[in-house]
Amino acid sequence: MTEETKTLVDYRLKRAEETFDDARILFHNDKLFSCVNRIYYSMFYVVNALLLAKGMSSAKHSGVLSLFNKEFINKGIVPKKLGKFYAEMFEHRQKGDYKDLLKFEKSDVATWLKQTENFVAELKKLIESL
Repeated sequence: MTEETKTLVDYRLKRAEETFDDARILFHNDKLFSCVNRIYYSMFYVVNALLLAKGMSSAKHSGVLSLFNKEFINKGIVPKKLGKFYAEMFEHRQKGDYKDLLKFEKSDVATWLKQTENFVAELKKLIESL
C-alpha cells in the first residue's frame, strides 16, 4: 500500500470512529433518524477504508456495497452476517432519509449500535492484517 493510500485509509477509519461516536450521542438524545444515518455512515467509511486498502473504490454507495459483497463476503473473508447487516443498514438509512411517516424503535436502534460497534471493530482488524 502506498503512503498516500495509507493516509486515506487512516482518514476513513477516523471518520468511521467519529461518525460512530456521533451516532451514540444522537441515540442518547433520542434523535433516532440521525442516529441511523450516522450508524450507516460509520459502516460506510470503514468499508471504504477496507476497499481502499485492497486498491478498490466506488463513487456510489450501491457500488461500495456491491464491491464489499463481491470481494469480501462472497469470498468468505468477512462473515455473511456482517454483509447482511451492512445491506440492512443501507436500506434503513435510505428509508430514514427519504421515506415519510417512518418510525424507528429505540430498541432496534440500540441493537444496531451494538452491531455497528462490532462491525467496525472486525473490519478494522481485517485492515490491520493486510
